[in-house]
Amino acid sequence: MYDHLFAFLTAQRVINYVKIHLHRCFVRGERTSIYQEFTVMISIIIPTYNEEDNIIATLKSIHLNGNLHLIKEIIVVDGGSSDKTIEKANNCGARIIVSQIKGRAAQMNEGAAAASEKILHFIHADSILPKHFDTDVVRAINNGYEAGCFRLAFDYDHWFLKLNCWFTRFDKSAFHYGDQSLFITSDLFNKLHGFNERYIVFEDLDIIRRIKKHCKFKILKKNITTSARKYVENGVFKMQIVFYRMYIMEQLGATQQLLVNVLRSSIKQDKI
Repeated sequence: MYDHLFAFLTAQRVINYVKIHLHRCFVRGERTSIYQEFTVMISIIIPTYNEEDNIIATLKSIHLNGNLHLIKEIIVVDGGSSDKTIEKANNCGARIIVSQIKGRAAQMNEGAAAASEKILHFIHADSILPKHFDTDVVRAINNGYEAGCFRLAFDYDHWFLKLNCWFTRFDKSAFHYGDQSLFITSDLFNKLHGFNERYIVFEDLDIIRRIKKHCKFKILKKNITTSARKYVENGVFKMQIVFYRMYIMEQLGATQQLLVNVLRSSIKQDKI
């Protein structure tokens, strides 16, 4: 089943690619654009742990909403899933790495070490990419940015979540987390020594802070849509209060273990 799905998605990408560039070459006269766009490519890195219910939709959004010539590889780094995450990701054409360490920071670092391209794009396993996301990322890099993310949307219709997402258009570190994905040049990623593996939570907030000490951070205008499952399972306001509490604690210097204890004792979750 998954082999047929991957073949179909790949065929659709090829067809879309040909249509777009035939139009550019013969209607708009952009005869050199095809070759110019091949100069920089993307390695997509997805950390997973028991994501069998979400990984296919995420990979499908990459295939359908991206351009064949800009995405070099999709690397899924699994932290020891006990479900069918690896099987489903493999059947959708992803390159699989089984990490020896369970933890998002360590898994993403391992994926980055295995990646071959100049742009690294870290995506959560329950996120849906917007149309032409890869073109937007490459354009941002070509325009001089070394890192950035998308704005956020949730797959759950609630006014408070919409309000939270509205704030993600602003360039403030408090509003930017891994759910919005993170693209970064491999040069800058290596210069920063990657994600800090001592961080069990807020590893995304930490690296964005460090990025902003080195360069401008680009917030792309399109939305990446992520699962609101934690909000649905725990209650929208309760979940947000927990996040606010943890953020303030982290700002005041709380240890990672204390933050993890707060998270485990406050909400239903099976990832940490």
